[in-house]
Amino acid sequence: MPDFSITPNISRINIIGTSGSGKSTFSKALAGALNYPYVEMDQLYWQPGWQGTPDETFFPKLEAALQTDYWVLDGNYTRTASIKWKQVQMVIWLDYPFYIVFMRMIKRVLRRAITREEIWPGTGNRESLMMALGKDSIIRWMLKTYKTNKDQYEAAMSDPGLKDIVFIRLENPKQAEQFLRKIKCRGGFTHQITP
Repeated sequence: MPDFSITPNISRINIIGTSGSGKSTFSKALAGALNYPYVEMDQLYWQPGWQGTPDETFFPKLEAALQTDYWVLDGNYTRTASIKWKQVQMVIWLDYPFYIVFMRMIKRVLRRAITREEIWPGTGNRESLMMALGKDSIIRWMLKTYKTNKDQYEAAMSDPGLKDIVFIRLENPKQAEQFLRKIKCRGGFTHQITP
């Protein structure tokens, strides 16, 4: 069970975790419970036609999105750590077992392929089964990065240079639900949250 002790008045939070772990769902729920703006890094990065944004454009967009005092940031993009963690107060890592992440990813891919929903408004970007099975497949990306992300985030949690950041490691969906429930019950980070 993770340490849920939280410093009061947390206002800048980054949710991280391997693709398919449920970052967006959790981030939106947390932002809603706190009444904080929700910032999705994928939406800042992906342009129409699945074209990525070059770093020289992406980095300033991210900096501009984080100018406010309150936000819940959804996304990894390790190369942006010097930007997104410059003022972050809390990092919540959804560190779920591989089988949970894998099953969630399969369900997400199938749902998006069937519904053909536009992922980010105005981009026209949609997922398909062809994309899911191709060389740039999000499933392949998840398989490739699962272990790497785990190693990187464990190192970050013990990095003395990041000691001012409160790290919360949620190791299964039940812990995530408990965390959100306690935030809602207490009306934010006004009191300590313990399991």
